[in-house]
Amino acid sequence: MRIGPIELGSPLFLSPLAGYTNLPMRLTVREVGGLGWATTDLVNARSLIERNRTALKLVETCAEDRPLAIQLFGAVPEEMRDAAIICQEMGVQSVDINMGCPVRKVVNVGGGSAMMTELDKTAKLVRGMIDAVDIPITAKMRLGWDDQNLTAPDLARTLEDAGCAAVFVHGRTRAQGFTGRVNLAGIRAVVAAVKIIPVIGNGDVTTPEAAQHMMAETGCAGVSIGRGAFYDPWIFKRTAHLLATGALLPEPDFAERIRVLRRHFERYIEFYGEARGAKFFRKVAPWYAKRFGPSKPFKRDIIRITSRADFEKAIGDYLTWRENFCDERGVLLPKYQPDPMVASFQRDEDDPVFQREAIPVPKGPVDTW
Repeated sequence: MRIGPIELGSPLFLSPLAGYTNLPMRLTVREVGGLGWATTDLVNARSLIERNRTALKLVETCAEDRPLAIQLFGAVPEEMRDAAIICQEMGVQSVDINMGCPVRKVVNVGGGSAMMTELDKTAKLVRGMIDAVDIPITAKMRLGWDDQNLTAPDLARTLEDAGCAAVFVHGRTRAQGFTGRVNLAGIRAVVAAVKIIPVIGNGDVTTPEAAQHMMAETGCAGVSIGRGAFYDPWIFKRTAHLLATGALLPEPDFAERIRVLRRHFERYIEFYGEARGAKFFRKVAPWYAKRFGPSKPFKRDIIRITSRADFEKAIGDYLTWRENFCDERGVLLPKYQPDPMVASFQRDEDDPVFQREAIPVPKGPVDTW
């Protein structure tokens, strides 16, 4: 598939997850494989124009972090236009407009989901950005404000007419937040509403089977994964293989999980410095531990680290403790194995959904802006 002039190697996208999909995570997921496109955390257009230090850190990138879109939010046309120009000057491949964030602080300034309620005003803002830059402009939306206002098909058609290169659709309304089930029929309606631009589906994709199912049920051209990637950085590699071959790759073993955990941590140190990197990584490492089997001491120690030495000690102590639950080959004994990381086949009336139990939304900076 293509986004404007850019041909992708995979129809799989990393969704923005505020506070987590930073440069260290994007590089880690890209190295694991299977990812076709990534987007930065959402950044306030005005903050980017003002060269706010936090905003610049959110959009920091490097040559290996390609293709990349910067996601902007805001409601002032001139600010969104000027911020898009800055993004182009930074050398990124695209600018994504956040029209889907349900967080009150974003919505109250007319950004995020609020942009779905005034189509003409939104179209004018988008045209101003498209006219100002040469790189593709895309948009991320929800199905609508609530179940009585499912405006996504109309908005997608309006955005295509305005010149957007693609739309990303989270299959929930603003009122839902991250609760309830994703509405695949709603995503399918958006696919049917546009003529030629790709529609990328999003929401509850926590397994390769769920991605395959979303594409089959909705006709979307690609799938964007957020929480599922945070839980399982290998989801892109395994999904790409499933889509290409019909076969499901085995899950990574424990040694591979530790290797990637260490690489992710080192990138945090390189990006933030040792003290801040170790502190920020406290909220990341416990997600890896969900697939370690018995891991209580690791979780207890890793959330207290303040340095690289603390991190290595937490790993070393855990590896020694974990031996009590393993056979002579270092493999967890069957009774200690985590539940198989396979999709549960659940039915909602006649609609099969391949998914794990709901993954909570990690708390991020957007919640406290």
